[in-house]
Amino acid sequence: MTQPVFTKIAAVHAATVCKDIDLEETARRLLGPETSPADFLRILMENALYPDAVKFLARALPKRESTWWACLCARSALSDDLGPEALKPLEQAERWVYKPTEEHRRAAFAAAEAHQFQGPWSWAAMAAFWSGGSMAPPDAPPIPPADNLTGKAVAGAVMLAAVHREPEKAPEKYRRFLAQGIDIACGGNGRLVSKPDATNRP
Repeated sequence: MTQPVFTKIAAVHAATVCKDIDLEETARRLLGPETSPADFLRILMENALYPDAVKFLARALPKRESTWWACLCARSALSDDLGPEALKPLEQAERWVYKPTEEHRRAAFAAAEAHQFQGPWSWAAMAAFWSGGSMAPPDAPPIPPADNLTGKAVAGAVMLAAVHREPEKAPEKYRRFLAQGIDIACGGNGRLVSKPDATNRP
């Protein structure tokens, strides 16, 4: 199987990425000092350590790409019984990804706050808000977010999306979400389309 080329991940070694993320001890034991990001992600997935794989990829990706991944996963968790208040933070997060301005970053926070920071949609918005700038109000002295906060928010969004509906299918959803994240890491847009099975064609 061809090893994916993570063109969007700057780190040469996975250990560099893991310095400020919380991984389970089992995952830490699988991390070698010179293990590449692609190899470490593969090892985590082979061992079904999906939350750790999500945390790792969320931190390894650039913030804009990582937030886009959160948006894709959060959008998959939308359902008809959710009101427009759930969609608003997601739309604001997507708006920031398309055009990462300060206005859009602030609007993402406002939408997440209005939704009481609930669900994967709000955490996708918080990923955008924590991408840079200041966490303080515009007229207050700046308080920059910690560099790993976007990764934490993205991981939260992806993991919440995996268990939001039909939590018994979380492993299957984790694998699909991680495939989307890997596509983004390789320079794709994460919008994977399943290929039809030749045996089931009409």
